[in-house]
Amino acid sequence: MSADLITGRIHSVESFGTVDGDGIRFIVFVQGCLMQCLYCHNPDALDIKGGRIVTVPELMQEIVTYKAFLKPNGGGVTASGGEAVLQAKFVTDFFKAAHKEELTTCLDTNGYVRDYNQDIIDLVNESDLVMLDLKQMNDEIHKKLTGISNQHAKRFAEYLHKQNQRTWIRYVVVPGWTDDDESAHLLGQFTKDMDNIERIEMLPFHQMGAHKWKTLGKVYKLEGVEPPSADTLKRLQSILQGYGHKVIY
Repeated sequence: MSADLITGRIHSVESFGTVDGDGIRFIVFVQGCLMQCLYCHNPDALDIKGGRIVTVPELMQEIVTYKAFLKPNGGGVTASGGEAVLQAKFVTDFFKAAHKEELTTCLDTNGYVRDYNQDIIDLVNESDLVMLDLKQMNDEIHKKLTGISNQHAKRFAEYLHKQNQRTWIRYVVVPGWTDDDESAHLLGQFTKDMDNIERIEMLPFHQMGAHKWKTLGKVYKLEGVEPPSADTLKRLQSILQGYGHKVIY
């Protein structure tokens, strides 16, 4: 391996994603995350020293075999996680390589950016779309839900707006945590003037990652929590639409 090649740590890949950006997407789940979300469905991707080490050429060698399926309808590659901004330089190089193959790029992030250095600036500039998780606007609840403050994610949302960066907001609806009217109103109020936001995607909570927590010997604190009802989703959709957003789920 050449010494000048930037390497990254990845958890896994998915070759035909249809919900993580425009068109059909090749998704790279990078390894490592500094949040500890109670509902995380990839807890095995949290360890920043885990995963496997790869280079961008190694990734692209596989991706180009799917190029004919990815290119139509604006498809391309998505960097998800884990948390992609923790490996900003690697993801930026990955996105540059994808652009050379005429594939679009999407950054799926929780917005935990602490330093707006050149690596972060380059990453955002190389992203055709950013999907930003805004998990909870009430900071005290956010801390209990994720282990950290929401101030970094809010600042990143404001940065994306300032840059007029095409953005989708993702909001996980967790009963007892984010499914109340006040939480929806806070999200609507925070984002109402951000005209770079094309839509808000409400993602219903599910239990599909619970078994991974148990396999890792970790306590899954949302044991027994049921997915939100259709009525709940419709109610929250109506609230968020009241702030001028397109809202889907």
